[in-house]
Amino acid sequence: MEQREVLQGVVAVLTEALEKRRLARESPDQDNEPASTMIPSLLTDLMPKLAFAPEATVRDVTMAVKREWSPAIEQMAAAFTLAFVTLAEAHDDGAVDVSTADILRALALHFEE
Repeated sequence: MEQREVLQGVVAVLTEALEKRRLARESPDQDNEPASTMIPSLLTDLMPKLAFAPEATVRDVTMAVKREWSPAIEQMAAAFTLAFVTLAEAHDDGAVDVSTADILRALALHFEE
């Protein structure tokens, strides 16, 4: 998965979280489902599929998971970090004329190109 796709997935996760938080604030008495639908989708798309022979050892599995999943986890962490830094900089700059959703949307659009 390309880094832009990972970043767009992270933006979708954060946008969904923002919306769920808004709904929870507006209706605190309602049972707002905290579970994300975007996180499982992002992980399914991002994480390489692994298959092991029945005779694979614990070491074989451990090494394969490390080798295959480490790059994907690093990509996802980098995308969350970029999104956080972008939002933090806007906050620190005192950007009151733009919403968090607007910043996330702009970040996603920037990486569509």
